[in-house]
Amino acid sequence: MSTPLTISLMLGLAGFLLFNAVFGVRFFQGLGGYILEQVDTLAEYLGRYNTKRYVDRVKRERIVKRKENLYAKYNRMVEGLILDFNMPFTLESFTSILCICFAIVMLLIVLFMKSLTLSVLITISVFIGLLTFFVMQSRAIQAQRLEQIMDAEDVICPLAREGVLVAIKKVMETDEYISPGLRPYFQQFIDNCENNGYSFKQAIQLLNRQLGPKFDNFAKKAIVFEYNERKGMADIFLDIVDENAVLREINLKKEMIFRKMNRSFLMKTAVIVLFFLYALTVPDFRAFMLHTDAGKMINTVMISAVCLSFARSQVLQGSMGGGGTK
Repeated sequence: MSTPLTISLMLGLAGFLLFNAVFGVRFFQGLGGYILEQVDTLAEYLGRYNTKRYVDRVKRERIVKRKENLYAKYNRMVEGLILDFNMPFTLESFTSILCICFAIVMLLIVLFMKSLTLSVLITISVFIGLLTFFVMQSRAIQAQRLEQIMDAEDVICPLAREGVLVAIKKVMETDEYISPGLRPYFQQFIDNCENNGYSFKQAIQLLNRQLGPKFDNFAKKAIVFEYNERKGMADIFLDIVDENAVLREINLKKEMIFRKMNRSFLMKTAVIVLFFLYALTVPDFRAFMLHTDAGKMINTVMISAVCLSFARSQVLQGSMGGGGTK
C-alpha cells in the first residue's frame, strides 16, 4: 500500500469519527443493532423450522421403521452424543449448528487455500476428525457409566435374597455405593414402587430402559425372582457378580490395547507435523507448499489422510464393541 493511499485512508477515518462525534451520529450502534436483530430473526426462524422437522421425524419413526443406512447411522451417532454429553439440542438443531460451523470454517479455509474444491475436502476431513474425537470421548463416558452400573449390581446382588426392592433401598441409604449419576434412577424406582402406583415389573422395566442393555440380565432375573421366588433362588443374582468380574478384566485389556493404539497414532502424527514445520524453515520448500497448486494439493492429502486415519482407527475400536452392551 502506497504512502499517499495510507494517509488518505487515515484522514478519511479521522473525518468520519469527527463527524460522528460532533453531530452525535451513532452509525456503528445502529448497524450493530440491525445486525443483531437480523441474527435474532434468523435464529427464531431456524428454531421453528427445526422444531417442525423434529415433530415430523418423531411421527414418521412411530409409523415407519428406520432403515439402516448412512443417514440412520449419522442420526444414531448424533443422538448418542447429545445424550452422553447432556447437550440442550435436538438432532435437527445440532445438525443446523454443524452446517453453519462447516460453512464458516470452509470460508476461512478458502481465503487461505484459494481453491473451493480443496477447501471442501479439508473441511470435510477436519469435521470427520472432530466428530470422531467426540465419539471417542462419548465411548469413554459410556465405559465409565458401565463401570458404575456394575458397581451398583455388585452391591445389590448379594442383598437380593431379601427382595430386590429391599436390597436397593438398603444400598441407597449410603451415598458411597451408587454413583451420583445413577442415584436419581434408583430413587425413582423406589418411588414408583411405593408411591406412584407402579407394579414391580413396570418399575424395574423403566429402570432397565434408563440404565441400558447392561442392566437387562439383572432386570430379567429380578422379575423372575419377584414373582416366582423359591428357596435358594436368590443365588441366580450371584452369577451377575461373576460376569461383572470377567467383564471388567476384558474391558481392562481392551482399554490397554486402545490406549496403546491411540498413543501410537498421536506420536506418529506429532512426528509428521513437527517434520513438516521444520521443513517450512527452508524458503523454497515453504514457497512450494504454501503458494503453488501442487503444494496445496499435497497439504490437502496429508490433512485428509491424518483425519481419516484417526476416524478409521476409532471405527476399528468401536467395532470391537463395549463390554456389557448388546
